[in-house]
Amino acid sequence: MFSGIVEEMGVIKSLVRGLAGARLSILANTVLKGLQPGESVSVSGACLTASDVGETDFSIDVSVETLGLTTLGMLTAGATVNLERALKLNDRLGGHLVTGHVDGTGILRERAQTGNTLLLAFEVPESILRYCILKGSITVDGVSLTINSVLEQGVSVAVIPHTAKVTTLGIKQPGDAVNLESDLIGKYVERLLQHSGKLPEKSTPVIDRDYLQKHGLT
Repeated sequence: MFSGIVEEMGVIKSLVRGLAGARLSILANTVLKGLQPGESVSVSGACLTASDVGETDFSIDVSVETLGLTTLGMLTAGATVNLERALKLNDRLGGHLVTGHVDGTGILRERAQTGNTLLLAFEVPESILRYCILKGSITVDGVSLTINSVLEQGVSVAVIPHTAKVTTLGIKQPGDAVNLESDLIGKYVERLLQHSGKLPEKSTPVIDRDYLQKHGLT
């Protein structure tokens, strides 16, 4: 579990693909402190497990499913990612409860500066947009954000200077893809209503060869 308060930006050192997925090596500093193999790290919003931890970097293994459902499969050496270690039970919850289970990807459509505030508008899939409400929470590349407005095909958010400086949101440009996780509470409410028969079950994506080809992973 995470809070969506990014601790630092890491840099992809290498990405090695294989038949069973990929191995990422990430240069970092803050998140390495006390990090042990087997512990969880949010990498641009995706909860992953540290396999090896060195003095200047750590490695993680990424499954084919995760590569297909997130932007991690698009990464190359030199790319920056948002990093956050898992919460402790006595930590402050500065953002909101974030699982690190990415629901899907969105696209940055508009970027504008108003005073010291960065305004970002994202195209969001309907499967995620259904959980978005005005002043509700959404996680974008691991960053906890408040929804300023709900649009016909997406949402807009306001990013303060500190967040723009310490996360990748400050360098995102229109057309860039981002990982999205909707608010956890809405998912549980929907599931309870489905179980009671008041809502139909929603379909889940099938990770097959056609899906991988569509997302450029084969």
